[in-house]
Amino acid sequence: MNFNVAPVDRSLAPQLQHKIDTKTKPVGALGRLEDLALRLGLVQGTLTPHLAYPHLLVCAGDHGAAKAGISAYPQDVTWQMVENFLAGGAAINVLAEHAGLELVVADAGVAHDFGVRPNLINAKVAPGTANYLEGPAMSAAQCAEAMERGAALVRDIARAGCKVIGFGEMGIGNTASASLITHCLTGAPLAECVGRGTGLDDAGLARKRELLRHAIDIWEERSDEPLAVLARYGGFETATLAGAMLAAAEARMVLLIDGFIVTAALLAAQALQPAVLDYCVFAHRSGEPGHSVQLAWLHAKPLLELDLRLGEGTGAALAYPLVAAACAFLNDMASFESAGVSGKG
Repeated sequence: MNFNVAPVDRSLAPQLQHKIDTKTKPVGALGRLEDLALRLGLVQGTLTPHLAYPHLLVCAGDHGAAKAGISAYPQDVTWQMVENFLAGGAAINVLAEHAGLELVVADAGVAHDFGVRPNLINAKVAPGTANYLEGPAMSAAQCAEAMERGAALVRDIARAGCKVIGFGEMGIGNTASASLITHCLTGAPLAECVGRGTGLDDAGLARKRELLRHAIDIWEERSDEPLAVLARYGGFETATLAGAMLAAAEARMVLLIDGFIVTAALLAAQALQPAVLDYCVFAHRSGEPGHSVQLAWLHAKPLLELDLRLGEGTGAALAYPLVAAACAFLNDMASFESAGVSGKG
């Protein structure tokens, strides 16, 4: 793997800020939309950013540990939900269409044979990861392959002219995987990183915590090196997303970061290439407690707080209209001078 994410060039910041401040409004009156407009201009290196061909990439994968009871739902739900995506019936289908996002669904490692499908990208590394309750979820080579497949996906999308991409996921058991990744890469106590996922009751949550503690305890050569952590506990969908994010940042795209699992992928990507954060817009704060741990670690302030915990990229789809609004006011709103409106004082 060879990623090289350059920090954004901030030399245009004074001009962008002047453009924002001289719109027909009091300085700062559009609040965080103004910060967002500044970020869009810096990412694209222009005073007139353009959000061409917005996409949302959803990666799906299965986890070997899911059969141990770390989720309230059976593993078959992963492939069944992929079928739902392809049929257009899931929340992300509805929200992506409403927001004007092109939805791309990739099988990164689902334990199911979908065959050749016109609306499904085959990026499968293997039919699900191994059980991290017994050993590594994937080999180093598998982790690298998943990241490269994610990068290739995004590079294809970038060549089509896409300037903004959101990320989503599907995989029964992947909140548990994200909890382990978060604990290892942030150093936060494991208990603070573990939530109810798809709706575990108190007994189920206690069992989940016990199983994840076991997963930590049996890793004798434990490391905080991001690729080692990702291979030990990640899913193929998570590793694919990490590679996709790095490639998107290399292509100077705006990255819309969804919830807990997507941000776990970002933790790994950021540990490898810290400059990836320059390109990120954090869509929302998930109802999963571990997401607040991640956001605090990354010093990130999300746009929305709606108690979402569905995944699929739904938060990114809901946040995209705000990103588009920030771009629109920067490009189309009159200045005091152009409108003939008197400024302050």
